[in-house]
Amino acid sequence: QNLLKSRLAHRKSREEIFRTISALRQQGLTCSEIGRRTGFPRRSVAKWLQFETPPDRKRAVLKRSSAWYFEEYLKQRWENGIRSGNALLPLIQERGYEGSLSNLQRLLAGWRRAEKQEQEGPTKEDQILALVRDPETGHAISPVIAAALCIKPRGKFTSEQARKVEVLKEGSPAFTTMRRLAMRFNGILRGRKADPLPAWIDDAIETDLAPIVRFARTLNRDIDAVRNAIEMEWSNGQAEGQINRLKTLKR
Repeated sequence: QNLLKSRLAHRKSREEIFRTISALRQQGLTCSEIGRRTGFPRRSVAKWLQFETPPDRKRAVLKRSSAWYFEEYLKQRWENGIRSGNALLPLIQERGYEGSLSNLQRLLAGWRRAEKQEQEGPTKEDQILALVRDPETGHAISPVIAAALCIKPRGKFTSEQARKVEVLKEGSPAFTTMRRLAMRFNGILRGRKADPLPAWIDDAIETDLAPIVRFARTLNRDIDAVRNAIEMEWSNGQAEGQINRLKTLKR
């Protein structure tokens, strides 16, 4: 069941991309222009446009060294309550399995994660990892771009960046929370007033978003130094610069 959900999600993603490519084609765009807008190679775009529905990806032929070769049998045993890799290994070895225990364990670990997520629902960490798709291109907004937009002031956005930020806010509550905290922290640094910092640290820790929590706890461990860095005009930047210069000369 979990595997079926994964495959359905993958198919839905391919259908969204196919619709985007088809819509751009109907606007009169060439394959090269569609490729530039979507990020797909021109040949891939041309191939997709030959079909009326998204083409299925050809799955590699499974071998007996792969635990997936015995997927149906393993699912039956899994549903019957046999879920230990050590217990399942001899059962599929009797049927010709030539792979290792670790190979089997990786398959089972994926099933366990999917089952746990289904029972508990998405975690805050899942919210961070979940990709948000740009509706205009059908492509997922990369974590690198999302991170850059998260810390960039709104006044410096291009129209394209502003649109992507709105898409990210709608699709990711975690992004909204992190951007709000990032802008508050930026305001503390620019204002050169450390008084709001403890409240910011408390709010950051309460989000339960692992990257933000780690950063906030690191600040809290050395809070006096952070306060001084915010409020004092002195910096060791000149010293560090000279050290780097000397290192460069020595090389």
